[in-house]
Amino acid sequence: MKISKTFGKTCALAALLSATAIAGAEAHVTFLDKEATQESTILATLQLPHGCDGKATTEVRVKLPEGFVFAKPQPKAGWELEVIKGDYQKSYDNHGDKVKTGAVEIRWKNGNLSDDFYDTFVIQGKVSGVEAGTSLAFPVTQMCGDTVEAWDQVAKEGGDAHGMKSPAPLLKVVAGEDHGHGHDDMAGMDMTGKAGMDMSGKTGMDMSGMGAAAPAGEAVKAGDLEVSGGFAKAMLPGQPVGGGFFTVKNNGQTDDRLVSVTSPAAGEVQIHEMVTKDNVMRMRQLKDGIAIAAGQTLKLEPGNLHLMFQKVKTPFKQGDTVPVTLTFEKAGKVELVLQVLSAQGK
Repeated sequence: MKISKTFGKTCALAALLSATAIAGAEAHVTFLDKEATQESTILATLQLPHGCDGKATTEVRVKLPEGFVFAKPQPKAGWELEVIKGDYQKSYDNHGDKVKTGAVEIRWKNGNLSDDFYDTFVIQGKVSGVEAGTSLAFPVTQMCGDTVEAWDQVAKEGGDAHGMKSPAPLLKVVAGEDHGHGHDDMAGMDMTGKAGMDMSGKTGMDMSGMGAAAPAGEAVKAGDLEVSGGFAKAMLPGQPVGGGFFTVKNNGQTDDRLVSVTSPAAGEVQIHEMVTKDNVMRMRQLKDGIAIAAGQTLKLEPGNLHLMFQKVKTPFKQGDTVPVTLTFEKAGKVELVLQVLSAQGK
């Protein structure tokens, strides 16, 4: 009986130590997948388990290491997005083009993630020119109003990071047979005007209720407005955010405004604007819509104005179609069908 009690206490102590170790590991900002294959395009998913001493997280900054290139962040509803661009230390091949500059830091800003909740922040990028066995460090700055948590400690080569108070998230590069059939576009959103994914297949999206819509890619008229050139870009499997584009020509004598967009393919469709100034790219939601001046043409295109499909039910694949309903202030509702092209928009 005495042995049984001792055994029970030992098990309880072991369980407590194990739980403590797990809790300690989860207290840091880490990657969901801690390994990446050489020359592969990946979704680097950072896990943010808590705020700063009980305060809500309002900003997350991630510095990107050399060797993680062509980076494109996944937008998050309720957060503003900034992409800081700079020079790489060397050039990298992007489908035949030699690229020497790109994103060096990603910032999600002006959000509000309560300390009571957990969230992830995703960056698509390619691991290139990195030897197997190397660990890439991604220093993270977590801001909670005036309080700052810096996850930026990096162990010296051969050192142990486990004892560090604020270790930077690490991504270990491993060798692999598959070297780069990767998909170089973030959820169909091309932030530079270039991308490199070509996917095919059908999802059998339900087109019921779209009776008045013209076939995919054809122009649709409503009052003085003519909507044409509608398309979406192929997405990575399982990724919840997609992008859509089209052109609106106002042939009338009065201004109109695109007020909102809905689609059965997504939980929410937002209208976004991207602006680059001083090598900083900012993306924000246009909650008041977009004006279409009389006699003018408005283009939604990669790297500029675009639709952002949130909570996509089935990732867009090349050859599919995406139905959308555009609501204009004066012209009313317009049913449009977007043709899903490759990630290059072809």
